[in-house]
Amino acid sequence: MSPFWSWFITALAVLNIVGVAVLLWWTARRRPGDPAPEDTSHYWDGDITEYNKPMPRWWINGFYATIVFGIGYVIWFGGFGSFAGLGAWSSKDEHARDKALWDARLETTFRPYAGKPLNELAIDPAAVALGRSIFANTCAACHGSSAQGAIGYPNLTDSIWHWGGTPDDILATVLNGRQGMMPALGAAMGGEQAVRETAVYVQSLSGQKVDLGLAAAGAPRFAGLCAACHGPDGKGNTLMGAPDLTDDYWLYGGDLASIRAGIDHGRAGAMPAHATILGETRARLAAAYVYSLSQPRAGSAP
Repeated sequence: MSPFWSWFITALAVLNIVGVAVLLWWTARRRPGDPAPEDTSHYWDGDITEYNKPMPRWWINGFYATIVFGIGYVIWFGGFGSFAGLGAWSSKDEHARDKALWDARLETTFRPYAGKPLNELAIDPAAVALGRSIFANTCAACHGSSAQGAIGYPNLTDSIWHWGGTPDDILATVLNGRQGMMPALGAAMGGEQAVRETAVYVQSLSGQKVDLGLAAAGAPRFAGLCAACHGPDGKGNTLMGAPDLTDDYWLYGGDLASIRAGIDHGRAGAMPAHATILGETRARLAAAYVYSLSQPRAGSAP
């Protein structure tokens, strides 16, 4: 905080305290020349007149006591600009202490699962329950509470894994994140018709009914531009996150318009790294829960 703002806040705090005290004193006193209550001829409810109902002395003294308490409060806890207060208290320090306390409790809870293989955690009901709660708090915003995903967010309950579905692959994804990148190829394809033909060929790879002439025209372009990532047979590459185009799962939609949009404008999907957010053990538990969803033997469906 700059010196100007520190002095400004200090002055504002002092003026408020003094102003409240002066206002209380001024409104509680009788002014010279005020008529006696019985001289006003103004009566309400039979016995209420002007000037004869001041606030009780105990209430006024109590108000003064709150002013004195407020002065002591800001002196001890701070409130005069950059003055930290005699107690050196801060919400930041209190938050840090509370966080350290709860982190220690969490560490006690998670310690039994530290370093355990995912395939062991995935069949441990207690570990899966913890992983489910971590998933709900951290991952469900994108993948859904049922982990079945949405457009652009993978379904985690099936056996299709763009980056690999082994325990080590899933843990690496949770810890380090993933950055998917489908480049925009519309210009390289040679125009709208070329993109359409290639999209039709991609549809044909998954067994959809298409115009065979358009698919045949798109095949050479796929081989020249797309096969580098998706493979000559279109079965993808988990090392690059390139999806298998021969199954019936489409992250962004398998209709012609969606495929054409992906080829023409590209796609960019990011899975953020959670190593610093969750820590290794909590990330391991979340990954174990995700792994369990596609493993019937674990018996731990959400």
